[in-house]
This record gives sequence, C-alpha cells and structure tokens, in this order.
Amino acid sequence: MPALGMAQETGKVLRWLKAEGDEVSKGEPLMEVETDKVTVEIEAPAGGVLASLRASEGAEVPVGETVAVIAAPGEDVPTNGSPAAGAPVEAEVPPAAAPAVVQEAPAAARRRLASPKARRLAAERGVDLDTLADGSGPHGALVAADIPHDALTPAAAGGAELSLSRVWSIMAERTAESWTSAPHFYLLREVDAGRLGGWRDVAAKRLGRGVSVTDLLVRATAAALRDHPRLNAAWADGSVLLNDEVNVGIAVAIEDGLVVPVVHGADRIGLEGIAARREDVVSRAREGSLRREDVERGTFTISNLGMFGVDAFNAVLNAPQAAILAVGRIVDRVVAVDGSAAVRPTMALTLSCDHRVVDGARAAAFLDELAALIEEPAGLAD
Repeated sequence: MPALGMAQETGKVLRWLKAEGDEVSKGEPLMEVETDKVTVEIEAPAGGVLASLRASEGAEVPVGETVAVIAAPGEDVPTNGSPAAGAPVEAEVPPAAAPAVVQEAPAAARRRLASPKARRLAAERGVDLDTLADGSGPHGALVAADIPHDALTPAAAGGAELSLSRVWSIMAERTAESWTSAPHFYLLREVDAGRLGGWRDVAAKRLGRGVSVTDLLVRATAAALRDHPRLNAAWADGSVLLNDEVNVGIAVAIEDGLVVPVVHGADRIGLEGIAARREDVVSRAREGSLRREDVERGTFTISNLGMFGVDAFNAVLNAPQAAILAVGRIVDRVVAVDGSAAVRPTMALTLSCDHRVVDGARAAAFLDELAALIEEPAGLAD
C-alpha cells in the first residue's frame, strides 16, 4: 500500500482493475485506492503476472503492507489464496514495516484488536473498546478515527447520530492534531481591494477566459512566498524544512469534507496557468475525481470564504505547512484616505502561522508584501 500523503496511515482498496493471474505491464493501472483526500488509480510498479492478491476490495490496509505480488512469468509464488470479500488477508511484511495493528495471543480473554493510537485515545477519552462496533482497520481492528470523543455517544444521549464519511473523520482527526500540536499565532491585515476588480477585468480580457479573485490571490501569494521562504516551509521531525517549490493549495469544500488540491509551481506558471489549473482541480474536486498528484507536495494553503459572506476568520494550519491564509469577502467600508473619509472596497486577510517554523516579524514582512501586491498589482508581470 503506497503512501499518498505525509500523514497517511492507511489506504482503502476500492477496486482491483486486474484479476489474479492477469499479465500486467509496468505503469498500467492496477487498483483504485481511497485515502482521506482522494481516490486514485495506482499503477503497477513492475511488469509480470499479478499473483497472490492479499487485500480484497473494501479492505483498509496500513501503508507499507503488501497487497499483491507481481511475479515474473513462470515464477512460483506462494499464495494465501484469494481473500474473502471485504476481508483483508495478513501480508508477509518485514518486522520494520509491520502494520501498527497487532493481534495478540489470547489469554483468559481475547483482547480487542486496536492500534496503539486508538488505545491511547480511548484511554484519554474514557471509552471502553469492548463497547465499540468493528473498526475500519484490518480484520475489524479499531483505528484512531473509530474512537468517539467520549463514552456517551449522541445516540445514547437521545439525539441522532450522524454517520460521518471517511474523508470527514480523518479530516477531523488531522485538524485536531494540528490544532493541539502546532502553536498557532495569527496576523490580521485589512487591505484595499480596489485594484483587484480592474486587474481581474484586464486579465480576463487579455487571456480570453474567466479569472477569479482566488486566482489573483494565488498569483500574489506565490510571488510573496518566493521572497519569504520561511513561510513556504514545513515542520518535519523537529526541524524546519525549506521547500524548493512554491505549490499553493486551495481549500475546497465538498460534500464529504474538505480537500486541498494544489497549484504546483504557482510562482512560475503565470496567471493564465493558475486560472486554468484552479478551474480544473476545483471542478474535479467537486466531482470526486482528483488524482494523486493533484493533492501532493503542497507548501502553503489559501482558504477563501469570501463568497459565503464571511468578513474574517482564523484557519487551522494544514500541517505540516508553516502557514495558511484565510480570506474574507470584499466589502465597502469607510476608511481614511489622505486624511479624509472615503468608501473603499476592503478585504480582511488572516495569516495563521506555526510558531515553531516562523516568528511574528517574518510573518509580518510576508503579509506586508502580499498586501502591497494586492493593493498595487503592477509589480507582478501579469
């Protein structure tokens, strides 16, 4: 099972595109896998004969666990037989790659299958594992996403229990982990958005296509990130990782939760490339057809709620990224212009930062340059 994201622990086998015994070529689509972010086709890593399927459709498999064997023609491969529908089969993995879910030998009573993280969360939240239904891990093992926040479920309290999608459950876990582990701080800046309308109209006419405010923000943000690499960084294993690419993610709300497709090389592809990429990935995000590469390698995120009438908000960091920009609506306000009151279109920008990666002074310098580019975009090539 490949890792499709830095924080991914498992993947769900949705569909095998080849049957056991079929010949496959390297790079040929082999199976469909669902993660918390996307559903993607996984290509065969080598050519040969697909042998010994170890995970059935619907199985939740830890990253690194064997799901099948591709054998050379004529090679004798021991098999465990095809798995029963919906039931994953134990993989033969080296001890270093063994999955976190471990089945222990029974003593007086059989111990409930659960990952170490699930056991820790259950203990913290006062949840008895034996009272829970089968989990979403291998062989019904409980994983972190299966542990409710307290022992009293909404149904037990007399309310209706909402069935959450896998995307929403893992999103909830990831945002909670980011919120509790990363020391957030926030900078708020109100900017004059008067030039954005003219910039958008001129760009749309020149490019012969629609251009959104988000496209303009991605363009300006990418330029500012290029000059302030500390905001284009990540916290990884106790150190700061400076990214050598500027890849701006755009938070998109879908029915099942939140996804963040990425505009890769946003500092290099120009406004036309940004607009085309944004239109493509946002459309496919809402259709549920994002590809693996659409959500990989993001270095910074923009979350724009202006279209919903929101004035300003604080966004939770998209870990391990160092910062996320929250954008409010453009609205007319009375402001001071050359000592006199005037009505100007303004927009609130809130920058959330990880204090382990960046300090207030560096973050303020980035936000100042971004505000200047929004208020006077003539400094940008397009």
